[in-house]
Amino acid sequence: MGGFFGVVSSNPCVSDLFYGVDYHSHLGTKRGGLVTWDGTSFHRSIHNIDNTYFRTKFGDEVDKFVGNSGIGVISDTDSQPLVVNSHLGRFAIVTVARVNNLAELEKECLDNRQQFTELSSGVTNQTELIALLISQGETFVDGIQNVYRKIKGACSMLLLTEEGIIAARDLYGRTPIVIGSKDGSRALAFESHSFMNLGYDIDRFVGPGEIVKVTADGCQQLLPPNDKMQVCSFLWVYYGYPSTMYEDINVENSRYIGGYEMGKTDDVEADFVSAIPDSGIGMAVGYAKGKGIPYERAIVKYTPTWSRSFMPSNQNMREHVAMMKLLPNTTLLKGKRIVFCDDSIVRGTQLRDNVKKLYAAGAKEVHIRISCPPLLYGCYYLNFSASKTELELITRRVIEELEGDSTKNLHLYMDETTPQYAKMVEIIRKHLGVDTLKFNTLGTIAKAIGLPKERICTHCFDGSSYGE
Repeated sequence: MGGFFGVVSSNPCVSDLFYGVDYHSHLGTKRGGLVTWDGTSFHRSIHNIDNTYFRTKFGDEVDKFVGNSGIGVISDTDSQPLVVNSHLGRFAIVTVARVNNLAELEKECLDNRQQFTELSSGVTNQTELIALLISQGETFVDGIQNVYRKIKGACSMLLLTEEGIIAARDLYGRTPIVIGSKDGSRALAFESHSFMNLGYDIDRFVGPGEIVKVTADGCQQLLPPNDKMQVCSFLWVYYGYPSTMYEDINVENSRYIGGYEMGKTDDVEADFVSAIPDSGIGMAVGYAKGKGIPYERAIVKYTPTWSRSFMPSNQNMREHVAMMKLLPNTTLLKGKRIVFCDDSIVRGTQLRDNVKKLYAAGAKEVHIRISCPPLLYGCYYLNFSASKTELELITRRVIEELEGDSTKNLHLYMDETTPQYAKMVEIIRKHLGVDTLKFNTLGTIAKAIGLPKERICTHCFDGSSYGE
């Protein structure tokens, strides 16, 4: 995943840029980068943030960034921003992207006698590839449309030019861009909560495939948005910071509605509801209201040294760190029947380990409630579970066990009314070692988000997609 932030101002922009990028730190842990334009030159820096925070890496060098415009990024993929000199002029670029046909497009560029100078972990830097595709165009708009035509996956981007910032949202709007303003300044961000403490008000959300040019004086539309949209539903389920708005829909409120809808129909008997923090909290509060039982903090996250969401990159260590962060409250748990809300189940190992801690702390019954449907497909667009083959998903392992083929009768396992679905959930329940297990439905997800099903991407739940 990743997130970006950009500023164009009539005054020096560095402070807003630094803190605006830092507010996206929950979206990635590999690299961070900043670049500013001072009217003559670009000033750029990139750091590895695997084992530290963005602000600790960049805090001591803020003074080196000068200028009234700049862009920055938190990236879980490649080193960026990149600075490019092309026939279109000089520009810097940051992306939030997943290019599934990278090798094919790399070969095409090399065959056209273009070259790659940036390597990320020994492979072509996908942001550089996107910059090369842009440079093949007659204009910036033509070049960005070239990216839209050629890549398979998704790509949103900010381009810092000598005249302002060009923002282009993914062709089907799978990832967001929001525009904000205050006196003499405009900002662009992946997540709107980055505006709040910097004094920006939300102006509008860039539409799917829309291209805009932003200066300190205003915003010019360069290409209108598409009619079709497939914004990622997982932004509301998991990725999004609670106070963020996507498509003018608040993340925490969406999670609350999903929990409320489940709680009001759930017939389980329990003393209270709690959450696997943090992304399960909004759902748990809504569930408590819908169910009519108290919400209690029976498990808390230890944040002083374990605060970042995705650290480290090694899966085994990541699962260990995730377990170390969570501390059960024995006083609240002992002898109680508890509903625990969580955002999703991927492999199931992390949640299973957490559940063991709950029983060990004295819980009488543990009932797990998941805010989304079972994950049946790897993400094709946003790098969610990008390092996982689909057979690593617990659902696919169960289906292989039942069918002898992890791809057989998938339509039956995504339909909550079928006996196949019920059997899959029951096997997952036994794997987790909990008293009961229940997932929200796609219908509830759409209702909680507040967009029609055809306007949100649900590929990881039902395999549906278009515009690959």
